[in-house]
Amino acid sequence: MPNRSQIQARAAMMRVRFEAAGAQVVDTPLLQSAETLLDLYGEDIRARAYVTSDALRGEQMLRPDFTLPVVQMHMRDGAEPARYTYSGEVFRRQEHDPDRANEYIQVGYEVFDRDDPAGADAEVFSLFALQLRGLPLRAATGDIGILTAAVQGLRTSDQRKAALMRHLWRPRRFRSLLDRFAGRKPEPDHRAALLGAADPMACDAPMIGKRRPAEIAARIAALRADRDTPPISDTEMAGLDSLLGVRETMPYALEHLRDIAVDLPQITPALDRLEARIAALQARGVDVGKLDFEASYGRTSMEYYDGFVFGFYAERRPDLPPIATGGRYDALTRRLGNGAEIPAVGGVLRPDLMLEIEEAGQ
Repeated sequence: MPNRSQIQARAAMMRVRFEAAGAQVVDTPLLQSAETLLDLYGEDIRARAYVTSDALRGEQMLRPDFTLPVVQMHMRDGAEPARYTYSGEVFRRQEHDPDRANEYIQVGYEVFDRDDPAGADAEVFSLFALQLRGLPLRAATGDIGILTAAVQGLRTSDQRKAALMRHLWRPRRFRSLLDRFAGRKPEPDHRAALLGAADPMACDAPMIGKRRPAEIAARIAALRADRDTPPISDTEMAGLDSLLGVRETMPYALEHLRDIAVDLPQITPALDRLEARIAALQARGVDVGKLDFEASYGRTSMEYYDGFVFGFYAERRPDLPPIATGGRYDALTRRLGNGAEIPAVGGVLRPDLMLEIEEAGQ
């Protein structure tokens, strides 16, 4: 196993390569505001982060990643366009797998550039591929923006689309909602009985909890409105099913998705962006004919990404987490920009895993 000094030396070498590509070196505090992280990720992040607090600053978390603080820094006082690189420790609780590290070093590269998003996507991916050259890794790519566009363009209520978007990163819950909204899954008996009652609030049970009667009545009204909403059409469901199943090399995936766009025309702008990205990758020497594309890739672990996503994996070592991951996070800059926004894409690499794979190969 590589020791800490070897990992730090590799991280420094990788950071220098990113500097040569035009990146400015930045650093961020180890302690991050828990309020901001909880607002973005919800309470689920408590299970993955180390949380502490003090009287002056409130709840703090040991840095779970670099992207959030780098975005905050850029949106506060960064120039345009901008490229940043960094390296340092991140911390993740591991309560179920003692063999996975709870502290490790990440090296990252982030691009903030509104002029050529496709070119920026290709720049980040190709630089990562160069950093990983020679290692026996498989690259996977996807595009969260295609599925997002498909959902937002469905001919159904805004409430249903909002529910689907909320669970986009939870595939089982997302599929369950889809089936219910399409009429494939019957409404639970207890809910049907509640909504069918002349006065659902007519009961002798005491009010327990923080919800007031008006809030409960509003929720019942929303559920009744959802019950009366027509189901998602078979044509749109067939398109979504086909979209979620796309897993091919990039050019064939684009061709397949163009066919799906006949039933889901709302995804066409996202496919145009995919086509531009393919051209930009080819211009940088990436063999897109061998590059895998999965329409569902990134839906379980990349919650702040909203467009292009990618990862590099050691297929001979399925016990290892991804060696590198990244993607586009335009929406995150909107949420943290106080009204400002800028297209952004970036990713992180694990030098410790790279060294471990190299040692195993030798």
